[in-house]
Amino acid sequence: MRPDPPYDVRPDPGLPVPDYWATRMTGGSGSGAEPPGGGPRLLAAAAGYWERRGLPADPPHLAAAPGAEALVVALLAAVDGDLVTGRPAAAWQAGLAGLLGRRAYTAPTPAEGGGVPDPFALLETVRRARAGGGAPRLLLLSAADDPSGTVTAPELLHETCEAAAEAGLLIVSDETYSDTLHHHDTVLLSPAEMLPDHTVVITDLGATLVPVTVPAALARFPATDHGTAWRRRAVAVLAAQRTVLSASVAPAVAYVLGEPPEVTDRTAAANRLHARMGAAAYRAVTEAGASCRPPKAGFQLYPTLSSHDLDAAGAEERLSALLGRPVLGGHRFGDDPLEPRVRVDTGTLHGATEAERRTVLAAADPAAVPHVAAALAALTSAFAELSASGPVGDPADSRSRGGGA
Repeated sequence: MRPDPPYDVRPDPGLPVPDYWATRMTGGSGSGAEPPGGGPRLLAAAAGYWERRGLPADPPHLAAAPGAEALVVALLAAVDGDLVTGRPAAAWQAGLAGLLGRRAYTAPTPAEGGGVPDPFALLETVRRARAGGGAPRLLLLSAADDPSGTVTAPELLHETCEAAAEAGLLIVSDETYSDTLHHHDTVLLSPAEMLPDHTVVITDLGATLVPVTVPAALARFPATDHGTAWRRRAVAVLAAQRTVLSASVAPAVAYVLGEPPEVTDRTAAANRLHARMGAAAYRAVTEAGASCRPPKAGFQLYPTLSSHDLDAAGAEERLSALLGRPVLGGHRFGDDPLEPRVRVDTGTLHGATEAERRTVLAAADPAAVPHVAAALAALTSAFAELSASGPVGDPADSRSRGGGA
């Protein structure tokens, strides 16, 4: 019986474990653990990782932990106040505040895409929360979004950062999907470029550099006295919970953070695959009558069925049954529970075995691989079965968050 909410709420990239990872894991010590927040070798590699992304940082302003969830709990525990997220937002985010007895508030994100709240809605959400006795302090956002796989426009991100500063909010920017852009011409910025003294950047490496089954994440703190103190308190939280990377995992993580050619080649191949499968899945669901924004990052998209008889929970139940695998409804992401909106994970289309996934990753036309073509056909069939008959409008004319403007 699956828990409610389910624990496996992150999209699966559907990639085989690379040979270099297995080799580096074998070369690890196999016992013990890293220091809380990460050891010198790992943090030095993390510094190079951030430097290559235009966000230079020294190891004393970095931290590592087994998963972004652990980092967000530590970051929130290290400050006073409540959490604010977008709506919709990654399914794992809002529940973390409750673990600490904090409130979680949500501000709607624009229909154009991305996981960054509308600036005016953010200010109003904060105003109402404080008027009701709340204490919003930490804004958790993601310019490259789960669940929709869309990207926030730089202009909107800038306006939201200004609104956050006006409201006295600290920003935690989840940039897990920033390295999974489908097209080179997509412009994606970080809040750390706009409010460097007030932004912590986190990334969960399971989306790109490490196998999805290995929890590993990084945090980059501001290079200020406040940032240093925030990191110290957050690492103390990690230490109190013994939330550390194992000594067998850390050397492999440090290796991939160095991004030698075999790692960057693999990342590029994975992004090509995600782009092609995202486009194929988009065609599959829209041809069946769903409305959806084309994905621009990650390995997920967020269509709305045209059915008038289903809500989010019903769409989740029916599609999961038809496809034989979990499909999460929009209510899992804080979205309108009455809208039949779901997240479709394209990684599940790559196959269930390592051999199938290796075949798809190496294919010039992954959508034409027989088991992938069958999975895409099943996706179209399932959406068609649940969609209402009749014409479906252009996604840009829909008022739904998942469907467009």
